[in-house]
Amino acid sequence: MSENFRRLVNRDPPPAALIRFRCAKLHKATAAGSDASANEFNTIYDVLKSRGWKETDAETDWNIFWTDKDWIHQTYEKIHLDPHQHVNHFLNHYELTRKDLLVKNMKRMKRQCEKDGKPEEASKYNVYPITFVVPPEYNMFVEEFKRHAGSTWIMKPVGRSQGAGIFLVNKLAQVQQWRPSTNWKPPKDNKDLEDDDNAKEGQELYVVQKYVDEPLLIGNKKFDMRLYVMVTSYQPLTVYMHRGGFCRFSMSRYSGDKSDMTNLGQHLTNVAVQKHSGKSAYKRTGAKWDMCRLKSYIVAVAGQDTANRVMNDIESIVIHSLLSVQKVMINDKHCFEMYGYDILLDTSFKPWLLEVNASPSLTANTVADYDMKFGLLDDVMTLLDLEKYLTGNELQIGGFDLLYRDGLRYGPPEGSLYTSFLGCANNRAKQLERLAKSRAWEFDKDPREGKAGAGVSNEQCPGRPPRKVYPYPTTAASTK
Repeated sequence: MSENFRRLVNRDPPPAALIRFRCAKLHKATAAGSDASANEFNTIYDVLKSRGWKETDAETDWNIFWTDKDWIHQTYEKIHLDPHQHVNHFLNHYELTRKDLLVKNMKRMKRQCEKDGKPEEASKYNVYPITFVVPPEYNMFVEEFKRHAGSTWIMKPVGRSQGAGIFLVNKLAQVQQWRPSTNWKPPKDNKDLEDDDNAKEGQELYVVQKYVDEPLLIGNKKFDMRLYVMVTSYQPLTVYMHRGGFCRFSMSRYSGDKSDMTNLGQHLTNVAVQKHSGKSAYKRTGAKWDMCRLKSYIVAVAGQDTANRVMNDIESIVIHSLLSVQKVMINDKHCFEMYGYDILLDTSFKPWLLEVNASPSLTANTVADYDMKFGLLDDVMTLLDLEKYLTGNELQIGGFDLLYRDGLRYGPPEGSLYTSFLGCANNRAKQLERLAKSRAWEFDKDPREGKAGAGVSNEQCPGRPPRKVYPYPTTAASTK
């Protein structure tokens, strides 16, 4: 939708003509000859090209580099970037996106809140199943395992993704095959295990979590949610949440039968797992629902108040997870990150944080999935404002709504039917056109001051009530 700005805001030369991008991802994401090769594409490359930006392979001569995590770890600190250059990862993103470090940081913040006499805020960090990191916490895991006799636990390798290496256990004997050697030593560096670099026998770290035994089912199928969150800064913490996202369904009927735990297809909803189900329904639907459909479902079966509570609780999970790493994250003006949050609902409609992904899949397996991800990534680029059309004060940019900035939480206007934008209709096309018109008016009024002008924010549009803004409890130090 960047064409709205180019069409309405006359600038010579057009800013898009000056933008150069580098992309580490290939356009065709699936190997030729595979069943999915005909309809699975990586959308980020399409988005970058569609904006009229010029592709380059230059090592440092670019405005934006959509890179992989390896480049950030190996090269980023060895080069100098100019103020106009941006990359899509923070240097130590693994503090949030590595399963063991996410839990470590969340536990630390919970203890700090309890120490400060803030039990209510401490409870906001209790949003993940009982979790241990093994082998370091193996003995504690065994004690807890015995305390919950007969329960099921899920073991996930710290440095892997897409369901690789995951297995379920309900007997300690099933863990013995994995149990590390007695000479195990922890890695020297937190990032050593990123992307499974150190996944050597006897050394690989695992997160072991108590399995959520009563997941919410739809049509007797288990599902979880993949939600998208954009962080442009950690100092001050600035968070945008996309009102879209989707549910990922298992293609197999769920069963709590503990004698059938090897059938991971009914327990794991990862696309990488479900695409091998061989069922025609997968090719037709991609095993996905959009969030708007889920929100309507919850309203229908549990009521509007429950739907509002669920969406607000999910937003709180996002905010508190980011607050837990704010002080340890290396903030850099060149860096931004679009995270993929995986959330599971249980039968009481309580959301559980499963993990946070630094590189959520951008591959689309249906036309609707492609359209959603294309719009999502196009809005990411608009939000970054490489072409300098925006004021920086916008509360909504396409499908992204400002959720949190420097101690203030944002939401729909007071008295709204829904108290969260998550799962609401995505009006990105109309919103971007309206935003482009307001910026064009500012530039026409004074071309030199167009960027610095106040613009017409969502709060200033005639007939539109202001969005709700309120201080949100936090132990993180505000930069105000």
